[in-house]
Amino acid sequence: MENLNYGVIGNCKSAALVSQEGAIEWLCLPQFDSSSVFAKILDEEKGGSMEILPRHLQETYQFYLPRTNILVTRFTCLDGTFEVLDFMPRYRTAESSDTYYTPPDVIRFFKYISGEPEFVVRYNPQLEYARHSTRNTIEGAYIKSSTEKGPYDSLYFYSSFDLNDILREKSVILDKDAFCLISYNQKLLVQDVRRELLKLERTKVYWLNWAERTTSYKKYDEAIIRSALTLKMLSFDKSGAILAALTTSLPETIGEGRNWDYRFCWIRDASMVVKIMTSLGHFRMARHYLDFIMDILPDKDEKMQIMYGIRGEKKLKEYELSHLSGYKNSYPVRIGNAAYHQKQNDIYGILLDVIYQHFEIYSVSLEHSEDLWTIVRNVIKVVEANWRKPDRGIWEIRSENKHFTFSKVLCWVAVDRAVKIAGLLKRESYLKPWTKLREKIKNDIHENAWSEKKKAFTQSYTSEDLDASVLLMEYYDFISANDQRFVDTVLAIQQELEHDGLMFRYRNRDDFGLPKSAFTICSFWLINSLYKIGRKKEAVAKFHTLLDYSNHLGLFSEDLDFKTKRMLGNFPQAYSHLALIQTAITISNGELTEEEEIKDYLKF
Repeated sequence: MENLNYGVIGNCKSAALVSQEGAIEWLCLPQFDSSSVFAKILDEEKGGSMEILPRHLQETYQFYLPRTNILVTRFTCLDGTFEVLDFMPRYRTAESSDTYYTPPDVIRFFKYISGEPEFVVRYNPQLEYARHSTRNTIEGAYIKSSTEKGPYDSLYFYSSFDLNDILREKSVILDKDAFCLISYNQKLLVQDVRRELLKLERTKVYWLNWAERTTSYKKYDEAIIRSALTLKMLSFDKSGAILAALTTSLPETIGEGRNWDYRFCWIRDASMVVKIMTSLGHFRMARHYLDFIMDILPDKDEKMQIMYGIRGEKKLKEYELSHLSGYKNSYPVRIGNAAYHQKQNDIYGILLDVIYQHFEIYSVSLEHSEDLWTIVRNVIKVVEANWRKPDRGIWEIRSENKHFTFSKVLCWVAVDRAVKIAGLLKRESYLKPWTKLREKIKNDIHENAWSEKKKAFTQSYTSEDLDASVLLMEYYDFISANDQRFVDTVLAIQQELEHDGLMFRYRNRDDFGLPKSAFTICSFWLINSLYKIGRKKEAVAKFHTLLDYSNHLGLFSEDLDFKTKRMLGNFPQAYSHLALIQTAITISNGELTEEEEIKDYLKF
């Protein structure tokens, strides 16, 4: 079974996907949302890649250097063994500096181990999404690749291998360490093995130090660290934005059109990532994100979009690349995302939840406290004017507005967190009207979202459909885990949406028909909720099973195929990894005693 068996390397400026066989099949330079250099993942013939093809290969084995984002592919061949260490440089420019060296470079360090392994390095960049052909020429110390038609773009390749051998795809024999370097920029210094090794060691130290600052847990610590390292790679240093995923147009279902560009910053996704990363001790990442929020909301009457470009762009025009066949011929390939037009009322609560978390940590000493307080007040004005109105919901239904329960709950969260922030800041004049509004929204949800027939809170008002997002009611403190309505809701959602051990988001028809794949984050939400309502043994067993559905490096995409458990959707997915961390923390913090195991078994 084919799967998304890729490793990810990155430096918070861009990132690349490296296949289990050591081929770079996705890379955009100089930044995450730039046009692609390699896009074989979206078109095996046209997309372009960089591959290492041993003449006498026996097997490959891939792993990360522990607690780093340096990816190792070991090639065991009949004529010798070697490793390729892939990374994008990231390290401090000086010991006391808070600035980082993050060039738009990919370095492939060939570590000699034994024998005389013979292989071909196939270097086939196809710039600008492979719209037109790319020309390669040797110019002294490097191969320059440039577009022959359309927008001009170029790329530089340096190596200790003979450049003519690379272009001619002639075999090379490895008898000592070597390197290949792909850069968006022409390098000013001579590139050699010693210099690349130094970058490798400095980058390794950076990631080890970063991982060491991550809060440790008694269970699942390695899974938490790998997910945290992945989420860090999804952050864009230049602005503080956090991407939903690194890729575009990896389909939710093979052969269908549920293909989207996820290389943007969704306020909801990013805020959820920031909250979980703050709980792991990464406060700088959170403060940087709040700076991004303040930059994109400069005016008091500025309308908040659900998503922005990673530099704060507001217009994200969507178009199709008709010349690319798509992942496994799942057409179309989309660039941009028209969802930025949508109205989704849940974003306000998730954002204010993060802002409240930071006021709790820093009180009024937090830099820009007054700016954040202004955002809080403006958000509540928007919520007060809009909470009664329908929206497109968390799942971005393109064809219809509804009174989605999750959106209503998150409007309540917005006001609840605003009340708490006002209390922390001693802004007493806001407490009474906001408390009254909070109660009004809560009563409305209990009256209109509850179904006596289903014994559950439903997807939307007047509907009998169920939705996995409703499981977050307890996580956001709208309802307690021991409230019978929540217990009944969890069990009803499990019964209706769980299939072959995985979860649908919902089962009702949407813009593209009936959903066919499992949404990974929803399976984590169910596990978390089951644990909270006391079904701990079942939750732990499901968690272990779900972890086994990751790829060979512990990475998750957006979706899973119910039958084959094949990963689908954009990759790696921030949503999936933040939910993994959240669930791991829940289980790690709650000991399952022998008495609880017996009680759990007898009760259910």
